[in-house]
Amino acid sequence: MNEPLAERIRPRNLDDYISQQHLVGPNGALTQHIKRGFIPSLIFWGPPGIGKTTLANIIAQESKRPFYSLSAINSGVKDIRDVIDKAKQSGGLFTSKNPILFIDEIHRFSKSQQDSLLGAVEKGWITLIGATTENPSFEVIPALLSRCQVYILNSFSKADLEELLERALHKDDEISKKKIEIIETEALLRISGGDARKLLNIFELVVNSEEEPIKITNDLVLSKIQKNTVLYDKTGEQHYDIISAFIKSIRGSDPNAAVYWLARMIEGGEEPKFIARRLLILASEDIGNANPTALIMANNTFQAVNIIGFPESRIILSQCVIYLATSPKSNASYEAIGKAQELVRATGDLSIPLHLRNAPTKLMKELDYGKSYKYAHSFENNFADQEFFPEEIKNTKLFEPGNNSRENSLRDFLKKLWKNKYNY
Repeated sequence: MNEPLAERIRPRNLDDYISQQHLVGPNGALTQHIKRGFIPSLIFWGPPGIGKTTLANIIAQESKRPFYSLSAINSGVKDIRDVIDKAKQSGGLFTSKNPILFIDEIHRFSKSQQDSLLGAVEKGWITLIGATTENPSFEVIPALLSRCQVYILNSFSKADLEELLERALHKDDEISKKKIEIIETEALLRISGGDARKLLNIFELVVNSEEEPIKITNDLVLSKIQKNTVLYDKTGEQHYDIISAFIKSIRGSDPNAAVYWLARMIEGGEEPKFIARRLLILASEDIGNANPTALIMANNTFQAVNIIGFPESRIILSQCVIYLATSPKSNASYEAIGKAQELVRATGDLSIPLHLRNAPTKLMKELDYGKSYKYAHSFENNFADQEFFPEEIKNTKLFEPGNNSRENSLRDFLKKLWKNKYNY
């Protein structure tokens, strides 16, 4: 049989689907959509090999809808229009039989290709299901994204992957007819990097290369899956481990290690936009107001690599990485917004003090909106001591400047203004 094991044991209904219980469990969002008979346009976002395509097929099967599939790698605007024309003829507008168009790797579509989907989605000729391994906020055009619900699919857990192997052993299949005993799974799980498709392909390769009875051990798997070089799998576990080492090296002010990990990603074919995006986040999260220019540098780097691309953008990335690694560090802004969000969740929608409210109408002025507000620029040093918090949480301190020259200056500045109010 030429069909790979991963395809042969692909689940055909929600009951057989492993993982993603937040979506397909009894109270999951997708389960409820299918029960109600109305499927909105969706974007599935998550790592490869976790069942995005399978889930789209199951939704079409269980909702009894026509199903069309395209891959963004080898499809163009003409292919999209051909499918839309077929869909218009096969389904009604916004009905339970509305055809589904599944687009794998939708992030690879250009703006014009994504634009070509808008009318069909908006008019209900199709229900779009897009699959992406990239953040849709960056890779899907806003107009299309606003018409879709985004669902995050999580990586398979160790238990999920081991359940897949058990299914492969016991499902009515040529594999299940062999005498196989799984002694160890660590090597299978590590090499697959959480990708179920890769896991099953490796398992099948090992099984087909051995005479029965077969005992699956770590040594056997490693001997069959030869890795002569250290590879960078930009869609697997190593992708996340290397970006983690990269970020931690910059945060730890080691430009040498940071450039090394940058080189590992570049040589592995990582997207320059992904690297630049992470630098942009780091510049604010880990450096912040200890060196505000870091955010400007990172933003300029992000813009530049979008225009230039590899190989030249490696120089720009290297410059930015070294600059960020050698900058003073502070996570004060990151800590402040975290504390503020915790406070909001704990206290709810507290009433806005009257003196801080806007008063564009006569009635609002009569209700004392804006009354007693002190316009800072009318006072010496452009500062007027007044309360800006709701009464219930007044005097709350959320921002604690970091211990570096610039934020120590900020601390002195705030202490002079607020005296002992915030205990700077």
